[in-house]
Amino acid sequence: MAALTSADRDYALGLGRAFGGAILFGLPLLMTMEMWSLGVTTHPLRLLLFLALNFCVLVVLSRFGGFEPTSSLTEDLLDALAAYAVAVIAAASILALFGLFRLDTPSNEWVGMVAVQSVPASFGAMLARKQLSTGDSRTDEDQATRAEGYGGQLFLMLAGSLFLAFNVAPTEEISLISFKMTPWHSMALVVASLLLLHLLVFAIGLAGQKARPDGYGTGRLFLVYSVPGYGIALLVSLYVLWTFGSTDGQNLEALAASTVVLGFPAAIGAAIARLVI
Repeated sequence: MAALTSADRDYALGLGRAFGGAILFGLPLLMTMEMWSLGVTTHPLRLLLFLALNFCVLVVLSRFGGFEPTSSLTEDLLDALAAYAVAVIAAASILALFGLFRLDTPSNEWVGMVAVQSVPASFGAMLARKQLSTGDSRTDEDQATRAEGYGGQLFLMLAGSLFLAFNVAPTEEISLISFKMTPWHSMALVVASLLLLHLLVFAIGLAGQKARPDGYGTGRLFLVYSVPGYGIALLVSLYVLWTFGSTDGQNLEALAASTVVLGFPAAIGAAIARLVI
C-alpha cells in the first residue's frame, strides 16, 4: 500500500480541522430546541433557496479564507463542496449522538434537520484553516489582499450578517423583543447597531482591525462602509425572517420592528466577519 504523500497528509489534516470547525460553529444550534423542528416546518422551497444561497456564499468565501488555498473558480467550488460535505457529516453525527433521529425517523424529518444544521457548520468548516491552524503566512496574505477591495469588504459583511442572523432568527425572542419595543426603542437600536458596526471595525483597535483607506475621513468612512454594511445586515435579516416564515401575516410595523431587532446581531456579525477573515 502506497505511503501517504505530504499533500495527502495536509488534506487529511485539513479535513480534521474542518470537522472541528463545523462542530465549533454549529454546536450552539445543534443543542437548540427551535432548530430541531425547523427543517420540517420551514417551507421546502424557501429552505432549498436558502441552502443554495449559503453554498454560493461559501464559494465566494473560499477566495478570502477557505478550507484550502484556491486560485480558480473550480477550486473554490470544490472547496465549498468539501466544506459542505464535512458540515453535513458533522451535523448528522452530533444529532444522531443526541438521539434526535434514529433508523425509524421519517426521511423528511432527518433530511430537513441535517440540512438546516449544516448551514452554520459549513461556515465553521470553511473557516477552519484560517482560524484553527497556524496557516501559511503567504497564503493568508494573498487571501487578505483579495478581501481588501470595496466589493470584497461588502461581501464579508454579508457573510457575517448571514451567519449570525441565522443563529438568532429561529428563536421566539425576536418576536417577543420586537413586540415589547416602542418606535423610539427601534430608532435607538438602529443608531446603536450602526455605531457598533463602525466602532468594532474602524475605531477601537481590535485585533484584525482594517486600516483606514487613504483619503477617507471619519464621515466618509461611515457613509461609504458602515451605512451600506448596516443596510446589508437589514436585508439579510429580512430574508432570513422570510425563509423561516416569520414575516408571514405580519403588518408593516411589526415586520420593520422584527427586522431591526434581528439587524442588531446581524450588524455585529458583519463587523466581526471583517475582523476575523
